[in-house]
Amino acid sequence: MELGLGIHGEPGIQRSKVASADEVVKTMLDHMTNPDSQSHLPLSSGDAIVLCVNNLGALSCLEMAVVTRAALNCLESRGVVVVRVMSGAFMTSLEMAGVSLTLMKINPEVLRLFDATTSAPAWPSLSSVCVSGRSYIIDSPFLTTRPQDDTHAEGPWSPMMRNALEKICSTLLDKQEELNSLDRAAGDGDCGNTHAQAARAIQDWLQDHVVPGCPGQLLSVLAGLVQEKMGGSSGALYSLFLTAAAGHVTEGRSDAASWARALHAGTQAMRRYGGADPGDRTMLDALCPAADELMKLTTTPPSGTMAVLQAAVQKATSGAEATRDLTARAGRASYIAADRVTLPDPGAVAVAAILRAVMETLEEQK
Repeated sequence: MELGLGIHGEPGIQRSKVASADEVVKTMLDHMTNPDSQSHLPLSSGDAIVLCVNNLGALSCLEMAVVTRAALNCLESRGVVVVRVMSGAFMTSLEMAGVSLTLMKINPEVLRLFDATTSAPAWPSLSSVCVSGRSYIIDSPFLTTRPQDDTHAEGPWSPMMRNALEKICSTLLDKQEELNSLDRAAGDGDCGNTHAQAARAIQDWLQDHVVPGCPGQLLSVLAGLVQEKMGGSSGALYSLFLTAAAGHVTEGRSDAASWARALHAGTQAMRRYGGADPGDRTMLDALCPAADELMKLTTTPPSGTMAVLQAAVQKATSGAEATRDLTARAGRASYIAADRVTLPDPGAVAVAAILRAVMETLEEQK
């Protein structure tokens, strides 16, 4: 990149490697206000200025916003008061990939003239409120999170459910890079990151809250957490799953058969609202075989519970592994040529890992 390059290709004053917007803006402002430069602008703390961020032709709106914010941060850190900001394409050179900064010191009379109404069609419609000192983060009154009741009472199941959650979280964090690697082959490479975000959110919640004795209440809390913290389509799907499952494991209904019905209900909700089915190369290819196997718990005596759970985990693992041979018909992988999608689906691998973590927790409690 080149500092000071002219719009007709005139050479600049310095060439350097590509740097972040913050670094580039700081370099530009340092040069513009350097007393050793003959054309510098003397600028002191408390001075009021108008800032013009000019798109030389090819920058996107997002890139312009990043540069503008970087310039505001840099100037305000020096105590300069930015009273107005102009950001846009004011002087361009075809599709030149660059930006220029202009600073103008201002006094009340000049500011009055600057804000005066004009019929010039290209003059931007600017706010007449000082930019410096504003809060850029606004809490919307319409943005609410799912209420989480902190008055839950612990119960006999609480220690085991806490252990299971801790095991799930540590498993997902350990698998973060593996899931990312699988996702890079057919997606945007963040499956591990989104699951890790959910795991950390649950860990933070566990530090400050008791685990309710009613499993349904816990699942409702988890649904809110993943919806808010996990992000991506996975967060929405897990939230749907947990919300649907919560109604089947309430006070007095937390035996193995109830958990099986809960898992089945969650799976059906994910299919109904997510629009995918087994065979579409998604997490359902691990979840559905496991849910079907677990439904045997509705007729199996308690002595056979662990055997059914072990079989369900094995089916989830096999289902996840089998996705490497499936053609994706849902999710981001469906956009990729089938011959390039040769690894297991990361969502299915994550589901199998979660179920295995639950099984291992129960085995440790025996």
